[in-house]
Amino acid sequence: MLSVYALQDMLAYSAWASRRMVDAAAQLPPEQLTRDFGTADKSVLGTLVHVFAADRIWFWRIEGNVPDKFIGDEDYQLGVLQNDWPLVQDNWGRWAAGLTDEAAAADLHYRDIRGNQWHQPIWQVVLHVVNHGTHHRGQAAGFLRSMGIAPPAIDMTVYYRSRAATA
Repeated sequence: MLSVYALQDMLAYSAWASRRMVDAAAQLPPEQLTRDFGTADKSVLGTLVHVFAADRIWFWRIEGNVPDKFIGDEDYQLGVLQNDWPLVQDNWGRWAAGLTDEAAAADLHYRDIRGNQWHQPIWQVVLHVVNHGTHHRGQAAGFLRSMGIAPPAIDMTVYYRSRAATA
């Protein structure tokens, strides 16, 4: 199991990288933001909404809530990513600030949106949330590159350097 500090740090990194991608997406005209790349989530907007919704649903599960849907039509707006996603990320940060090693090792019992029951250690859930976001941010960065737009630097080393520069 990773240390609580490492889990907190990974969640902070994921929030930082997601904000950078949303800022880049906000610079796109609508036709580029919603351009269909033939992937499951289709576009830059769709891919970032997918990550946002996953961050949100996993946090709901951490809180013991049973969500009835993953993504709603109302989520497919840049304003949701700019306004609601930071709130979800702040919730993750506040939750992680109080995390103990014992709590991180405890099983989370939850239902998926199909009603199936699952359980796994909380630290695995956190790693999934971070890894899932990294995967899809990489897809969105690739979409930007294919449109001739340089994506923001979202590597962990850039995160650590920027954090050190502000310390």
